[in-house]
Amino acid sequence: MKNKAIILAGLFAIFPMLSFAQGDSEGFFSLWGESAKTAVGFFWKAGWAFVLGYIISGAIQAFVPKKKLTRHMGESDVKSVSLSTLFGTISSSCSFAALAAARSLFLKGAHFVSTIAFMFASTNLVIELGILIFIFLGWEFVLAEIIGGLLLIAISSIIIKFTYPKKWIKAAREKVEEESDEEEDFDWKQRIQSKEGWFLVGKNFVMEWKMAWKDILIGFTVAGFVSVLVPQSFWEAIFLNNLQGEIPDFVIRIENALVAPFVAAATFIGSMGNIPLATVLNENGVMFAGLMGFIYSDLMVPPLVNINRKYYGPRIALYIAGVMYVSIVITALILNYSFEFFGVLPEGSRKVAEVTQFKMDYTFYFNILFAVLAALMLYFNFKTKNMKEGGGHDHDHGSGGISFKKVVVYLFISIVIIGLILYLI
Repeated sequence: MKNKAIILAGLFAIFPMLSFAQGDSEGFFSLWGESAKTAVGFFWKAGWAFVLGYIISGAIQAFVPKKKLTRHMGESDVKSVSLSTLFGTISSSCSFAALAAARSLFLKGAHFVSTIAFMFASTNLVIELGILIFIFLGWEFVLAEIIGGLLLIAISSIIIKFTYPKKWIKAAREKVEEESDEEEDFDWKQRIQSKEGWFLVGKNFVMEWKMAWKDILIGFTVAGFVSVLVPQSFWEAIFLNNLQGEIPDFVIRIENALVAPFVAAATFIGSMGNIPLATVLNENGVMFAGLMGFIYSDLMVPPLVNINRKYYGPRIALYIAGVMYVSIVITALILNYSFEFFGVLPEGSRKVAEVTQFKMDYTFYFNILFAVLAALMLYFNFKTKNMKEGGGHDHDHGSGGISFKKVVVYLFISIVIIGLILYLI
């Protein structure tokens, strides 16, 4: 009975959009096939970028001695926040890993302001996310992601300084009980010249994939189905685009920035998985402030808020979410107006159909090249099986047993495979 409920819940996660589709009875299977093909198109377009980004991330984590950075994060000054931002930038893009690492830093003495700065940087300033944004949305959004990420950290730091709940933070620090193992100091020059160091890159590469592939698969699949099944009128109603010309533009901008984080939270998708959905919103005319607010809100999805609740208690979890929300809205509006002022506000939108098409272009050759590199990383990971040296992170979220998320993931895989068969026939 419980398994049936889980399966039904997974179905309801993706098929409510069918009610928006026209021609439900005669076009259902056609729409299903087109949606699956679009979802796979998202994977195809981003495949090489994921491999490149995670190789770079794995190399940074293997060759940068992070322990030296953590010693200087105990204050709320510019130096500590800057180091936390740098540490987050060279860390994992996996939202779950970001929260686990932030908890570890907090336990080791990092100031709460520095901890939040690390969390924002590790999910908004990592290189693999930037590559993905460039492919799906364009260079303007990459520039906005970087500038806005730094602005987001600055704004949240100021908010926390003025609203710092000392008693809550003290209680949260007491609640954190177990400390993860610290990485020992090492000579990066010696490690980068050793084969063991490069084997470690492969291990980190595999760890990144193990942590992120479920969110990526769910996000890309949902984006494929949403792009085909949900009409533009639905997004216009949510983001007030159908009222342009009737109400002032600044009202629509503010509404977009205020609503976008809630839309992102409703997707239950992490940072890497929501970029295709941002492409869908972009195609449907959502304003720049709304798009950036959506992209920045990956840490506000309910599963991640719940993890913070387990780490620090409900008051601090809600406080973090509140600080994030206010910071995201302010940042999104500043970006919208500043980009408009300097004349770099994106005027057009990349069509999903163009992004997800299959053809013999650079994507085809890059996917072949990086598939070979991915195989090399898998070989390196295999070589680390008997290595005792650390240097990577091994957070396996729900690897044992059957979890709700695993059921949903395999359900989505089945939906895509069946959809591709329907598309071909």
